[in-house]
Order: sequence, then structure tokens, then C-alpha cells
Amino acid sequence: MSKLGNLGARLYRGEVGYDFVGKRKIWYGISILITITAIVGLAVRGLNMGIEFEGGAVFSTPKTSASVAQAEKYAEEASGHDAVVQELGSGGLRIQVAGVDTAKSDQIKADLAKDMDLESDTINADLVGPSWGEQISQKAWTGLIIFMVLVVIYLAIAFEWRMALAALIALVHDITITVGVYALVGFEVTQGTIIGLLTILGYSLYDTVVVFDSLKEQSKDITKQTRWTYSEIANRSINGTLVRSINTTVVALLPVAGLLFIGGGFLGAGMLNDISLSLFVGLAAGAYSSIFIATPLVADLKETEPQMKALKKRVLAKRAAASAKGESVESPDQDDSGPQDELPEDAAPAGVVGPRTQPASRGRGRGRPSGKRR
Repeated sequence: MSKLGNLGARLYRGEVGYDFVGKRKIWYGISILITITAIVGLAVRGLNMGIEFEGGAVFSTPKTSASVAQAEKYAEEASGHDAVVQELGSGGLRIQVAGVDTAKSDQIKADLAKDMDLESDTINADLVGPSWGEQISQKAWTGLIIFMVLVVIYLAIAFEWRMALAALIALVHDITITVGVYALVGFEVTQGTIIGLLTILGYSLYDTVVVFDSLKEQSKDITKQTRWTYSEIANRSINGTLVRSINTTVVALLPVAGLLFIGGGFLGAGMLNDISLSLFVGLAAGAYSSIFIATPLVADLKETEPQMKALKKRVLAKRAAASAKGESVESPDQDDSGPQDELPEDAAPAGVVGPRTQPASRGRGRGRPSGKRR
């Protein structure tokens, strides 16, 4: 077995682990700081909306000797507006000029052909109206709201409302960070960006649901044992699925990174570049939120229940009693008692370390002195 596979097995069995839930205030602080930075970036710099949302003209040229900087200069001189130029894989250029009408675009096309030493007929000009971008935005908002509502309903039915609320907060967290990165860095927002933003919702939700499913299984009949608190079981769920979350995130990020850095950086793929950028940022934020935000939030919400408060009190009291007697007190994240989805049922006392044993029959051992065996 590989080292990563061995680590995953040990995490799953609870032999090793990291206290994610116990250090949740640190993760909350980091997320709040990042979110505030993203909101400030949106408020101060705003989003660099693409031509699809502002309207304008897009000129596509055949292979030319003119550089991107030269074409940008020619387009700005001809139009009087800022221009965005991208180099295409064929050697041609894609020139975007916002805020121009049909008559103006014809003049720009003629000037570009003259400056770049090209035939006017070889340059394609497409006009984009701002109403098209408004329709895309409205449909994107509608799709986002419908998705959020369906997610909350599904998670509330399949799990519980606390998990639905935590997942919703994690999704909003991921979208805010992704949009904030666009604002801070100044990347252009296009229809590809909208597609990428809607796509990352599913990826973000996947890792969260995997942890929630593990937590649901482990927390069955949790009040019938005095070995772990709800927060400790939640932490075991994160550790048990940690390697799986890392693997799925890395596997998803590799092709996206290829599209972003190779396709966009070297081939100049405009639409793919826009989609892959939002996917790359969103996937990374989604992996972070599923581990450091969603599950700790569920633990916080559950720990407010009277039953969970009483359970925590019993667990801590039992550990304190075992410690006072000088018995070994088992760490919640260090035990080899078998697969963690079986731990809450018939769990051994907190001071017992080792494999689980079958419960003794009721009639066995009656009349014997306490603590002695034959």
C-alpha cells in the first residue's frame, strides 16, 4: 500500500488525525478575513465586465505580424475607447472595443485593416448589445437561486436543517471568494465566467455532502455512548474523508489548471480561459470550505442542543473521573477500535484502548468480585 493510502486507512480508523473542529475559530477568522477582502475589492474596484455585458464590437483578424500591444494601440486610436486584445492560436488577434455602434465599428474595421496591413474583408466584426448580457445575468441569478433552494431542501430532508444551513453558508463563501478574486485581480467577467461560477457549486457541494454522510452514519445513537462528543465525531468524519477530498480536488484541479495555464497562457483560448479561471479558484475554495467551514459549523449548531450539551458533560465527567483514578484517558483522535462508522454503537469506555469486544451477557459474572476474572 502506498504511503498516502496507508495514511488514509489510518485516518479512517482514527489512529491519526488533526483537530480541525477544535481549531475552528482559526478557520473562521481566516475565512472572515478573506471574505472581507473580497467584499472590499468588489466595493472599491468593482468587476471588469466584458463586452457581452457592456455592448460593443469584436474584431477577429487573420494571422498578422502585428503584436498584441500594437493592435491595442491601433484599436484605441481608431475608436477612442479602451481595447482588449487576445492572441489566438491561429496567430490572429481578437480585439474587443466596448461602447461602439454599427457605424463606428465599420470605421474601426477600416482603420485596423490599414494600420495592420490587412484586407478589410479578412477582418470579421461582430456587434454585441448590452441587452444580451443582461439576459444572461438574469438567467444566471435565477439559476443560482433555484439551485440554492433545491440544495437546502434536499439536505434538510436527507440530513437535517443544520447541515443544509452550513452547506448554504459554505456555497456563499465559495462564490464570494471567487468573485472577489476577479475584482481584486481585474480579470474580465464574461459569459464563460458565469458558466464557471455555476459549475463550481456542484463541486463544492460534493465534498461537503461526503463529509456530512460520514457524520450522519457515525452520529447514530450518539447519546447512548459516553466516549465522544458530537464535535469529536465530526472531527473524525473530516479526518476519515480527508484523503478522499484531497484526491478528488487534485484530480479536478489538474485538468482545469491545464486549461488555464496551457490553454489560456500559451494558446490564448479566450472562453476556456474564462471558464477555467473561475473553476480553479472555486474548486480550491470549495475544498477549503468543505473541510474547514461546513462541518465545524454543523458541530457548533449541534452543540447548542440540550442532548448534545448533556452528552458533552457526561463525556468530560467520565474522562475526569478516569484521570483522577490514574487510568489512561484515550484521546478522541487516537484509537484503533476499528472502522469509525461502527464506533458510536456499543462504544468502549473512554479509558479503554484497543480493539472492541463484544458486550458481555447479562448473566455472566454475577456474584463474582468486581474486577476479577477466572
